Amino acid sequence: MSEQTLEYFWSRSLMGTRDAAELRWSHAVNSRRRLTEALSGPTHMIEADVIMRGRDPKEPIMAHPPDTDSDITLKEWLEGVKAHNKGIKLDFKSLEAVSPSVVLLEEVLAEPSRPVWINADILSGPGGQARPLEPQAFLSAVTTLPTHTVLSLGWTTGWTAGADNSGYTWDMVHMMEEICRTLKHPVTFPVRGALLAQSFSQLTWLLQQSHRYTLTVWTGQNDELTLQDLVTYRKEFDVRRIYYDLPDSLRTKLSVTLQDKN
Repeated sequence: MSEQTLEYFWSRSLMGTRDAAELRWSHAVNSRRRLTEALSGPTHMIEADVIMRGRDPKEPIMAHPPDTDSDITLKEWLEGVKAHNKGIKLDFKSLEAVSPSVVLLEEVLAEPSRPVWINADILSGPGGQARPLEPQAFLSAVTTLPTHTVLSLGWTTGWTAGADNSGYTWDMVHMMEEICRTLKHPVTFPVRGALLAQSFSQLTWLLQQSHRYTLTVWTGQNDELTLQDLVTYRKEFDVRRIYYDLPDSLRTKLSVTLQDKN
């Protein structure tokens, strides 16, 4: 189940190997211009944020708080993506937009091979200040989605330069696994790259609990981390189970490091 996303792109000759590190991402595709660029570019997965418009007509739009409006609705965005061999990742920051978005997604999800990832932070994590979405309310809204949909379920996190930033604790991973163990969907856990080194035992245990589980490594704009922190988990797990949703500059360095190791 965890390999369906890679299989989609590999079978269309859009990836050279079934290695999750090869997958490329477009971030914050929340406008018509950004969508046009992403659809014509080399990335595989298009990530965007969904909120409810802050005025009438109330409907799901592509925007990241504090923005409350956009020049493109989710319906228009999905219509644009549908004609291309791109995967979709939708990031929800509030519960209000989830149920109406699920309705709009049904048509896209009728094509079972296209990767569709649904992302939300549902638990508080290391240094997290933002309020996570209530787990059961979010899952009850999305678990009606077909079982090939990937649920990207994360923790709110923070990172401070020069501080002793703690990693994901045993309580955090145990709580997440308890939530996810009865789900029928593949689950990827978005984890902050700068916290990987101090969380190795916890995240390794979490991945070992189900073949449905993968990690998606991401990084904050000002985070400090080493490339070695990013690749340690690849020695323990199948390379199909560790995704890297990284800025282009860091992704390029990672690719060079992985080529040198091969």
